[in-house]
Amino acid sequence: MKTPRHRTLRAGLAAGAGLAAVAVLGGVAYEQIGRYRAARDFPPPGKMVDVGGGRRIQLDCRGAGSPTVVFEAGLSVDGSLSWSAVQPKVAAHTRACAYSRAGLMWSDLSNAPPGAAQAVRDLRTALANAGERGPFVLVGQSLGGLYSVGFTRDFGAEVAGLVLVDPSHPEQVELVASFMTETRSMRSRIGVALAPFGVLRAAAPALLQQAPHRTAHEMQAIRAYASKSLRTQLAESDATNASLAEAKAFRDLGDRPLVVLTAMAPFTAAELRGMKITPEQGRQVQAIWKHMHEEMAAWSSRGRHLLVADAGHDIQLDQPQVVVDAVLSVVEAVRKDRR
Repeated sequence: MKTPRHRTLRAGLAAGAGLAAVAVLGGVAYEQIGRYRAARDFPPPGKMVDVGGGRRIQLDCRGAGSPTVVFEAGLSVDGSLSWSAVQPKVAAHTRACAYSRAGLMWSDLSNAPPGAAQAVRDLRTALANAGERGPFVLVGQSLGGLYSVGFTRDFGAEVAGLVLVDPSHPEQVELVASFMTETRSMRSRIGVALAPFGVLRAAAPALLQQAPHRTAHEMQAIRAYASKSLRTQLAESDATNASLAEAKAFRDLGDRPLVVLTAMAPFTAAELRGMKITPEQGRQVQAIWKHMHEEMAAWSSRGRHLLVADAGHDIQLDQPQVVVDAVLSVVEAVRKDRR
């Protein structure tokens, strides 16, 4: 026999389940409406290029001239917009292309494992299918620097020069392992898992703050696509060790013009907390980072290593003119070689 207490408990559980179902459905609807509005309000710059398998990659090429500069973003959520403060200035002097990797911003997701191999294949296919031809000057930031080196390994005949912007190094994990701890939080994974229910979209304004040299419109676009891009960023982050291991086998850039830029601004308090290291350890990590980049500059007989005192890791946002000058110096060197 059901007592009044049992009936009240059952009614409470049913009401709770009903509210949970409403919340889930509301979250799904919020996410779907957000995706619709993102596509409506923030169309892709450039064009969407078919790369096969029913997928398209967003490619934004501007300007005219040779060599063509190709920008590769780092481990970020902004895709081609990572270079928005640099690309227009370079495009005033030569052809300049920026793109978004699979699953970032406007580009379609891929079923292939994320990482260097996929990035190189997609970029080469997108450039070819869009009718963009070398010689190319590759500009890669952070992990994108190693992706650019991987492109050179696979398609070296098309690459005339490189600029590596505070690039990752194949042995960076081993060299700084004694200072670092695992920083990926369970909260980030939970947030990504709940992305279909609108959680990441709602949190995007807090997660993605305004960056230097970023317009309000660009930030709105980045936040509009955050629920998709953040999932891809986490997957790429999980594949980092595999990408670093793959990069260890190739370090010969011949006599191509090469500039390696190193960010030398001291780590901020927030960065130190995120890495779980002390200020003194931060200085030691930065010294190791500088040494790694000195070595990378020697991968080419014409390599140069430049220190950027007032920039953090995203030099292209903190000091975009430094990146522009480095890129144009390599472009001019390539033109002299061809003459």
